[in-house]
Amino acid sequence: MARSLTTSVSAFALSAALAAASMTTHAQESLTVVSWGGSYGAAQQKHVIDPFQKDTGVRVLFEDYSGGVAEMKAQVESGNIQWDVVDFEVIDLERACSEGLLEEVPRDILPAGVDGTPAEEDFIPEALASECAVGNIVWSVVFAYNERTIGDTKAASLTDFFDTSKIPGKRALRKRPQVNMEWALMADGVAPEDVYEVLATPEGQQQAFDKLDTLKKDIIWFESWSQAPQLLNDGGAVLVQSANGRFYDAIRQENKPFVIVWDGHVYDLDAWAVLKGTPKKELAFKFIAYATQSKPLAGMPDVAYGPTRKSSLPLADQTAAPHLPTAHLDKGIQAGSEFWADYGEALGERFNEWLLK
Repeated sequence: MARSLTTSVSAFALSAALAAASMTTHAQESLTVVSWGGSYGAAQQKHVIDPFQKDTGVRVLFEDYSGGVAEMKAQVESGNIQWDVVDFEVIDLERACSEGLLEEVPRDILPAGVDGTPAEEDFIPEALASECAVGNIVWSVVFAYNERTIGDTKAASLTDFFDTSKIPGKRALRKRPQVNMEWALMADGVAPEDVYEVLATPEGQQQAFDKLDTLKKDIIWFESWSQAPQLLNDGGAVLVQSANGRFYDAIRQENKPFVIVWDGHVYDLDAWAVLKGTPKKELAFKFIAYATQSKPLAGMPDVAYGPTRKSSLPLADQTAAPHLPTAHLDKGIQAGSEFWADYGEALGERFNEWLLK
């Protein structure tokens, strides 16, 4: 009897120890997720990262970056993968996918919408256009002015952005060719629907650089979208480019006297993708499936970014609706992801050379 009791206690202790070890192993699972910081990152933290950690027990290391593919290319080519899941601008996604930097994301991991709509029908088509990612938001690059610093003449168009005689003062732009070259052509009279056709020619590229030349001495360059609202707030520049949500958050949360100008905006998607070669591929897919459900995506209008699932819209804060890029599509163009996949590297090199002149 005593021996039987001892054996039972030992078996129970062993079972408890194994269960504890299993729980510890699960609790120690971690995933490095990279996104954009700022108000967008805060919204993702609230609606995606924190709920995912709570529901799965997986620890998420949530880091910021400023875009592009250079860092990811270095990680994949060296085999030293530091990031597992990355929030991509689709304007960079196609290049990363075509260069073999990303895993293919299987569509069968995506759950139906909260209303039961199958994922393939619930997502807008652009969100599932790349085999390497799943789109999560629609956003746009716009510019804005500060009512306290703009002066008597208010900006209303891209033409005004490039006209320093009409509106004197510095302009702030993100230091990369994407969007800036499109803006230069539209400000120089190229019809929005013709921008990428023109930009694909040597003459069109030269036209864009020539137009940027007219503004070059008045440009303040920045690397990260997070710098843009501060430049507008402190008067560092009178007209500032940024993602629309950065300005919207400053207006809504901090009562900044900013006015967004939608003329010529370049709208795009962001999408979750998985770096090629990560040893945590299956966990990364689990994260993407979770992050792109109806409810997490419904939180993105908090910062004026549109969710890519139709079933998310009824769950979202409706006060943001007039401020979403989708409310202003007639004033802008969709970012040419295929164009930048083909021409991004060459134009990036030429842009950097132009900066040094």
